[in-house]
Amino acid sequence: MSIQEIEKEIVEEFELFGDDWEGKYEHIIDLGKSLPKIKEEYKTDDRIIKGCQSKVWLHSELKEGKIVFTADSDAIITKGMVALMIRVLSNQKPEDVVSANLEFIDKIGLKEHLSPTRANGLVSMIKQMKLDALAFLNS
Repeated sequence: MSIQEIEKEIVEEFELFGDDWEGKYEHIIDLGKSLPKIKEEYKTDDRIIKGCQSKVWLHSELKEGKIVFTADSDAIITKGMVALMIRVLSNQKPEDVVSANLEFIDKIGLKEHLSPTRANGLVSMIKQMKLDALAFLNS
């Protein structure tokens, strides 16, 4: 499934909630529960995403030409946000991750409903995932 197809699927999921942001947050929290867990050996300080108020560990590896992301967080909403990003960007080609516009974030209204610190954390997550993809492209 392409990044755009996954984004469309997420937008449709969030449209089901209408303006019910409590429901949307619960959905985000549920997504966090299904997050592909990072191995304990990768939960090191050098894998913590800088710029997130909560701790978010991110690991990426290249498997058969596609990036596989795993992550964890110590905060439930943040864990859900990183689960959303992994759903969209994991198992994609590095060049597709680097060029992804991630329009679904604006379409579901996520950024405008996050506190400034969480919004900054989301930007930091995206930046780190794209930097990892760029590193695989250049290796």
